[in-house]
Amino acid sequence: MSLRTERINLRHDGTRPQHDTDFIVRPPICADDLRLRARSRIPRFAFDYLDGGAGAEDALLRSRQAFRRTSLTPRILVNSAEPADLSHRFLGRDWSLPFGITPLGLPGLAWPGADRALAKAAEARGAAYVCPTPATETLEELRLAAPTRSLFQLYVGASPDITQDLIARAERAGYDTLVVTADVPRPGKRLRDLRNGFGLPLKPTAATLADLVRRPRWSLATARAGAPRLANLAPYAKAGAGARTLAEVMAAQSSGRLDWAVLAGIRRRWGGRLVLKGVLDPRDAIRAVEAGVDAIQISNHGGRQFDAAPAPLDVLPSIRAALPPDFPIALDGGVRSGEDVLKALHAGADFVFIGRPFLYGVAAYGPAGPGIVFDMLAAELEAAMAMTGYRSVADIRRTGLNREPLAAGAWTLPEA
Repeated sequence: MSLRTERINLRHDGTRPQHDTDFIVRPPICADDLRLRARSRIPRFAFDYLDGGAGAEDALLRSRQAFRRTSLTPRILVNSAEPADLSHRFLGRDWSLPFGITPLGLPGLAWPGADRALAKAAEARGAAYVCPTPATETLEELRLAAPTRSLFQLYVGASPDITQDLIARAERAGYDTLVVTADVPRPGKRLRDLRNGFGLPLKPTAATLADLVRRPRWSLATARAGAPRLANLAPYAKAGAGARTLAEVMAAQSSGRLDWAVLAGIRRRWGGRLVLKGVLDPRDAIRAVEAGVDAIQISNHGGRQFDAAPAPLDVLPSIRAALPPDFPIALDGGVRSGEDVLKALHAGADFVFIGRPFLYGVAAYGPAGPGIVFDMLAAELEAAMAMTGYRSVADIRRTGLNREPLAAGAWTLPEA
């Protein structure tokens, strides 16, 4: 995909240029570039919601450090004249790529129409897209946008009736895989959101209004499309309910009600494939297999729920060792490049899900953004496979993690 050269009006250290010669003139070449452009195009409260984590964001940092500390050993004299085969089989289905889009809450904050753009980009590339419960378009609409590539993510909230109806709607829409998120017994304490006063509906404070004025393209596009709404939950609010009531319905999805007995009920109710997302302990992984799930997804919710949570990549080897060798394991959290995808596969994952780079992409380039991210990550993965002597995803051997020490303070998250 050809890209118009873009002017990114932030330095890599996050400061604004003082002179025209300080502009970086180039197309986006990595996730960090996309992040910078996203930050320059959308309001601060929206960027912080998409980019931030829980607490001091240590879990977010650990997730990235885990990949930074992991190396891959190159192999030489392997004929790579032809591109590596990136196709992969996961959950009984053939995919063109071994990675896909993890469920993303309120992606419409990144840019209007983000949900549909994400779904359509995945469908066009034969890649996986997980439709989230807190989408800004309905699960039925997003299934039509990705009729062969979409899975549905379920929050088990306080109301059993809502949970059962969401499952029934997913079934009627044609989803064959249900991803149950298990790591939200309470809402995460996200300091950036609290400091920004972020919530639904948006509060018209002086700071918020100034933020909107500084980002006129986003503001006008959002005004035309309408404020982001929790479309899947609208049927469960009273007729004529506003954004505040919908937000309360969404808050009730962090209920603590989900336990092994409830999961067993979902397993009996759902005839398709079932994935349990949010596993970080081998004991829970073993019990999930015993409960009859078809796969697990190792995840710390992108560092957005519990700041003391470990990095998914760090716990992957122990969970892989605890389960049957052919039991499917997916992973998300901290993935920013194709090399990161290869590291996760090398360490024992069967599939990789990615979040923030796709949000950065749609914030940076609108509806074209998700496709740009897919193509960038696929090219990085193919190059990494060529460097390590792998000609197909099936060739990648699970050899654990090659870890290098990371000196204290050697690397931190980019400045918010």
